[in-house]
Amino acid sequence: MNPARSSARSLDTQPRLVVQAWLGSRALIAIVVVWQMVRHDVPFETLAGRWDVSHYADIATRGYVNSLDVAFFPGLPALLRAGVNLGLPIPITGVLLGLVGSALAAAAVYRLSGAVAASLWLIAPTTVFTAFGYTEAVFCAAGFWAWERARAGQWAAAGALAGIACTFRVSGLFLLGALGLLAISQAWRQRDAVADLLRRCVWLLIPVAVLAGYVIYLHELTGSWTAWLDAQNQGWSRRLTNPMDAWRNTMAAANPASWPGRREVSWVFRAELVSMAVGLVTTFWCLAKRRVPEAGWVGVQVLAFATSHWFMSVNRAVLLWFPTFAMLAAGVQWRPRSGPVVRGWRFLVGVAVAIDLALMMVWAWLFITGRWAS
Repeated sequence: MNPARSSARSLDTQPRLVVQAWLGSRALIAIVVVWQMVRHDVPFETLAGRWDVSHYADIATRGYVNSLDVAFFPGLPALLRAGVNLGLPIPITGVLLGLVGSALAAAAVYRLSGAVAASLWLIAPTTVFTAFGYTEAVFCAAGFWAWERARAGQWAAAGALAGIACTFRVSGLFLLGALGLLAISQAWRQRDAVADLLRRCVWLLIPVAVLAGYVIYLHELTGSWTAWLDAQNQGWSRRLTNPMDAWRNTMAAANPASWPGRREVSWVFRAELVSMAVGLVTTFWCLAKRRVPEAGWVGVQVLAFATSHWFMSVNRAVLLWFPTFAMLAAGVQWRPRSGPVVRGWRFLVGVAVAIDLALMMVWAWLFITGRWAS
């Protein structure tokens, strides 16, 4: 047996690597936070309350009083409100949820794809969004474990976890569809395929009920069945768009001339283009590996972004694409037979990880300083 290949497999089964990646990634973000607090004398709660955190805070304290607030699902505000009832400031509760959620999500990725994939997820460039009061950490915790339980054949638990995930963001709709594909792929191999499929899919009525309940609630609140879509359009220019127009709009946004005095916005939009490419590559990789449900999970999100006004928040959405990190882990652990090629590949992987960690800290700095971060 090739010692290098045996070592790679051993590394992939070590949960200690995941714990180290979790601690290290949170520590690097904390360094950026402390540096900003000390250098610019900014309170922690201000740094931790940037961008969408303020929207969730408003909903948690006042309810859906702003017409744009309905773009945000109620799961996270409910948890933040629970923190308020316990006497915790909302930004602190958001950080605690990020810490717990990211740990649970990484544990699920470990179960699904191994320690290397989980570690790469933890050090993703946009991992700052799993450290504060955003939905990425809690959604991934519920969604990834829903997938893990479904893959293990525990569909009651999977349905309940998917229902929880659907309280956090619209991505729960895509999770529901992908779980349906997973149910079909599992039932396809059974003798009584139709009955077996129904036994699995009946549990998916839980997330269906959650999503339907939010739509009905918004109708009662606003009188419109399209309140969520209207808020997305009015607040973030997200509306159904021809993919070529979406591409052109994103290319225009990636031009620094479009953002005088805010060059970082153009760079983030350039990163959105890279993230779209990552999504496409992941989708085709999953298809090549005959992982059709995973391909559906990533591919439908790529399609949704491609038919929006522009490619926005794709950088954050990469955190939801657990198959991407399985793909990257396979690349990291590739071991060619030639000794010089092995050393060269290890060097390239080391450089890539170093660049990734640098990007992670830059993204944390963008978010913490109130600059556009996706």
